[in-house]
Amino acid sequence: MAKMKKKTWKEMPPAARVGTVLIGIAQMALMVAAQRDISKRPAELINGPKAAWRMAALINFIGPMGYFIFGRKRSVTGK
Repeated sequence: MAKMKKKTWKEMPPAARVGTVLIGIAQMALMVAAQRDISKRPAELINGPKAAWRMAALINFIGPMGYFIFGRKRSVTGK
């Protein structure tokens, strides 16, 4: 199997560059939203330690999405 050479930024087509930038923006937005929510949410409303979720939220898309799905406790009133 032949090794594929990684393309540099200049070698990438414009559509690939735009896609890369958009994915990066989405990743940063998710991370910032998760970090902000962790900061503002009381520890009683978070499953597990805040510090662990802060570290997990730094892992690409998986961390922030994991926090929003599994890290926040659901309120009883539905709010």
